[in-house]
Amino acid sequence: MLVVLSVVGGAVWGGLLAKKRGGNRLDIAQYAAVSAIAFGLLAVFAVFLLARLFG
Repeated sequence: MLVVLSVVGGAVWGGLLAKKRGGNRLDIAQYAAVSAIAFGLLAVFAVFLLARLFG
C-alpha cells in the first residue's frame, strides 16, 4: 500500500513540477515517470526497513 501511494504521489509531484517549470507534454510525462520510479524505490526500501525492524 505504501509503495503504491508513493508511486502515485511521485508521479503527481513530478508532473506538477514539470508543468510549473514550463515543460511540454513529453517533459511532464518524463518528470512524472522518473519521480514515480524514484519514490517507488524509496518506498520499497522503507517497507523492507520497517519489516526488518518491526516484523
